[in-house]
Amino acid sequence: MVKLGALSALALGLGAVGMVESSSSSSSSSSASSADSGGCLGVNAVSARCSPQETLHSREFFYVGGRSAPDPTGNITVGQLYVEKLTPLVKLRPTPLVFLHGGGVSGTTWLNTPDNRPGWATYFLRQGYQVYLVDANTIGRSAANDPAAFDMAVGMSDQFVEMGFTAVKAYGAYPQSRLHTQWPGSGMRGDPYFDHFQRSFLPYTTSYVPQELAVRAAACELLSLVGAPSYLVSHSLGSKFAVGISNDCPRRLAGSINLEPSTIPFRAYGFALGSTPANPWGLTNTPLDYEPAVSSAAELNASVESVGRETLARRNCYRQKEPARRLPKVASVPYLALTGEASVHVTYDHCIIDYLEQVGGRPDWIKLADVGIRGNGHFMYLEKNSLEIAAVVHSWIKKQQHWWW
Repeated sequence: MVKLGALSALALGLGAVGMVESSSSSSSSSSASSADSGGCLGVNAVSARCSPQETLHSREFFYVGGRSAPDPTGNITVGQLYVEKLTPLVKLRPTPLVFLHGGGVSGTTWLNTPDNRPGWATYFLRQGYQVYLVDANTIGRSAANDPAAFDMAVGMSDQFVEMGFTAVKAYGAYPQSRLHTQWPGSGMRGDPYFDHFQRSFLPYTTSYVPQELAVRAAACELLSLVGAPSYLVSHSLGSKFAVGISNDCPRRLAGSINLEPSTIPFRAYGFALGSTPANPWGLTNTPLDYEPAVSSAAELNASVESVGRETLARRNCYRQKEPARRLPKVASVPYLALTGEASVHVTYDHCIIDYLEQVGGRPDWIKLADVGIRGNGHFMYLEKNSLEIAAVVHSWIKKQQHWWW
């Protein structure tokens, strides 16, 4: 077992930043290779000899939203979002999908997996959906044009990625981590699939409030331009954006699909017992429209209590004291959460479901192990059984829409 220290997880929705100790058992894997060095797997697929695995579609890109801001050279635009629009050759579904990535990565994360299997964008194009891929403000091709307004952090380290996402079994930080089997390759430094994945982590902002506000505003403008009720598909940190969008323009949405959301009510959990304050508006860093109205996050937090006994396998939760304020706009949007059997999220995602029910929602929660899908970590949509999980999402949408095909 790898020795571990304190660690935060932006993309996991965890606590304060810490360090991970390196270990010979981790670095010794550098000689291991799970990829076929002569084939078209992983980064080898960049070769001109390798054929693409994508389905036929058209591709367009746009910049949406933003506002004018003064600059010594004149006025500039800040807060805009980069959006890719992918349209299948045959569009069968009337409800587009808008994908919101998690912390530290960009919209490219939905295109293909680290071992170069088709990603979720391809899967849903094949099912006849129109797909929109968004880069959140400050990330990737939505880089901040007002950098002084944002504190930035470097992309995630290899030790961080191993412990939090790809080799959780080796670190054994929580009981369910031993069940992790679905990451392609060893999940450790030196494995070509791991190295390909770790390179995808970009500088990210720790100025969560201005980022959330920018994404909320621009995403609602995007949904207005799309002009059809759409499903949000979010991962981890991206689910905070999804809650804000559900609050601000719920009538533009057909539903909200959340892969291991980081909207843990009022707190952030690390791998040790205990937690730190987070999500001061309950599910987000930015204001939500509670009823009865609340004047500030401080007023809301004054009525918060801890419930349940805390263990590493199942965390205690934080919720409002009754009678609780409601979130009618958020609650009006059909909601699905998915949690992997071996992810740290299985220890606390129940808190999110409990809170959504408390504020008036009727969330659906699929624990993948309960439907026979075993061994998944936090980045389930990139793991070996990723398309099996995508099919679960597709089935949920079909049920919501009363589609038989």
